Parts: sequence; structure tokens; C-alpha cells
Amino acid sequence: MDGVLMLEDGTFFRGTRFGAADGGGGEVVFNTSLTGYQEIVTDPSYAGQMVVLTYPHIGNYGVNAEDVESARIHAAGLIVRDHHPVPSNWRSTATLSEYLAASGTPGLCGVDTRALVGHIRRHGALRGVIRDLHDADALPLVGRLASATGADADLPAADDARLQRAHAEASALPSMAGQDLARAVTCAAPYTLGEPDAELHVVVVDFGAKKNILRQLLQQGCRLTVVPASTTAEAILAMQPDGVMLSNGPGDPEPVTYAVETIRALVGRIPIFGICLGHQLLGIALGGRTFKLPFGHRGANHPVRDLDTGRVEITSQNHGFAVDPGSLDGSKVALTHLHLNDDTVAGLRHRFTPTFSVQFHPEASPGPHDSHHLFERFGDAMRRWKRGQHGAAA
Repeated sequence: MDGVLMLEDGTFFRGTRFGAADGGGGEVVFNTSLTGYQEIVTDPSYAGQMVVLTYPHIGNYGVNAEDVESARIHAAGLIVRDHHPVPSNWRSTATLSEYLAASGTPGLCGVDTRALVGHIRRHGALRGVIRDLHDADALPLVGRLASATGADADLPAADDARLQRAHAEASALPSMAGQDLARAVTCAAPYTLGEPDAELHVVVVDFGAKKNILRQLLQQGCRLTVVPASTTAEAILAMQPDGVMLSNGPGDPEPVTYAVETIRALVGRIPIFGICLGHQLLGIALGGRTFKLPFGHRGANHPVRDLDTGRVEITSQNHGFAVDPGSLDGSKVALTHLHLNDDTVAGLRHRFTPTFSVQFHPEASPGPHDSHHLFERFGDAMRRWKRGQHGAAA
């Protein structure tokens, strides 16, 4: 069935529907990874977003029960150039289209993803909807609504009532800025993982935690208690952990004020390691501010420099907000990592307590093991804390 992606600025992209038959809407963002589409759509950090994959051939290795980052698909939609309906992989148990359909997630293929990504890079991440479009041959593959004033003027214009309705729906979607989506993806109640007699006990504050973060902590010999995002500092400390992990998650960090209060109360009382949204929330808790990036960082090839060692790591990233370095008190907070594409903050640490965070995903493996040492660093910080050494993490 023919379909269309309509953006809030009136630009549209024609394609063919696959996956679920119904709707689909959210902030349209792009990911530059060559593989990992199943991990991407199941990452809770994509809640409220439709993902454009820049790699053209998608679906060729199908899906399976192992390559997931959460219990369900969180992306609001998937937009690709070339969808392969027949996978070729011995591990595959279903097609990508079947997988999307089972979760009610729409897809759109045959899209000029080069043009779409170029548009997002020029204009920033935009809200959009996927809608059916019967008898669409008369419309251009990429065009603009005739009445739209924000679309590129050099695109062919079209005046179609269906496009008008889709544009109204896209324009009515909420902005990602100001949304607390951690509440929508966090666990409903605490649960535990790992051996009861493990050396270290870590409380993971779940803002949308990826499964591979939990796997990496388990490999460090930790017993995990995963708690909802709204859990207080008092409740966390009552569990007598050796450390606290602040997980990744979706949405804007600034509305998540309850988590900021919790983190602020924990700093200096327990070792803390933050990832992605956890990093942003820690930055706010330490007195900083965050801002929305034009189109974010999403992919598995982002170069980051460790400012302490000068070493460059190839990292996996998925975020639309960043910590403003000018808002941090340099006498208390040190920058540890820098994103080499745009010089945004990719890591920080407290100068006097074992508290640190990174904006990228060290549990992912694009390097393939460039950043796994950060989990070892967290483990070492917890062991030193247990010995009564309460200084900053090395």
C-alpha cells in the first residue's frame, strides 16, 4: 500500500507501507548505523520518535528473540530505503515487517532517505506522521504542501486534501522538548538480577535501561536491583547498594525534576555512573543545564576523545539533548570526554566524589570494546568505596 511521511513543515516523502497498518507519528530522527535495526527499534530511548535508517538495505537478516534491548519495540515508526521482506539468516525467527506488525509499529520503505536525512540536517529534527496514500502516482516522491510556508521552495508543490490532513496531524504532535518520557518506559516495580552472593550490589535507576547495560554490570560480578525512575534517594540508600547506575532513556531531561532531586541527594554518598539520559540528569544535578541539539547524535561511529588520556574511542550514541559546558562549575565538575564532530560534552566527573557519566553508550560494541573499561572503572570505584576510600573515581 502506498504511504506518505508528512513533516510538520509541509514537506512530504512518498513510499510503501510495511509493518503495522495503523498510523505512526513522532519526532523524525536518523541513525547512521550499518546494522542493528532490531536493537534500535527496541531501545527505549527512541520512545516518541520515528527512526530513519541511513543504511539502505534493511530487514535482510530478519529478527530473533536475542537481539533486543527491551521487552518491546519503543520506536514510533521505521523509515527505510530498501526493505527486504525475505531474510537470509539462520538465527532469524520472523521478518522485520512481521515483527513491526505484531507490536503495532508502522514502517515506510522506498523512501528517498538521502533527501530526508539531508532535510533533517538542514532544518533539524521535525515532527511527522506516516499515513496511507491511495492512488498517489500523481504526487511527487518528494514534495511540499502547496500551502506550506516552511518547506523547501525548490521542491514540487502538491495540493491534496489527504496531505492537508496529515500535515495538521503532524503539526499537532507534542514537541520532544519539555516531555518527560522516562515515566512512560520505566519499570513498574523493582526487580533483581544476578547472584545473591555477588561481590557488588548496584541499584539501576531505570529511565529506559537497555538490556546490554544490565548484561555488562552482571559481567562485572554485580547483583542488580532495578528500580523505577521515581525512586527516592532514601529508598535507594535503604537497599544498601555499593553503587548506583543512572540509565539511558528518552525525552527531555529538564522535566525529570524528581530524578534530579534524587541524584543530587546521592552525590557523595555512593558511587554513581550515568549513561546518556543519566549523564544529562547528573549534569543538571551538579548545577548545569541542557540544550536540544538540532538533529542529535544517533549511530555507531561517533568519535569521542578521552580528555584524560587523549585516546579516541568509536562510540555508539543516541541522544537529542546535551549538557551545556558553560553551565558547569569547573571547580567542582571536570569534563572527561569530548565529541569530536561538534565539540559537545561526551563525559564528565565530579572532582571530589566517585561520580561520573558519559553521553555515549559504553555497553554497545561499535569499537568493538573501546568503552567497556568504563564498567571496570565503576566496579573499581565501588570496591574502593567499600574499603573506605571515598575520593573521586580514577
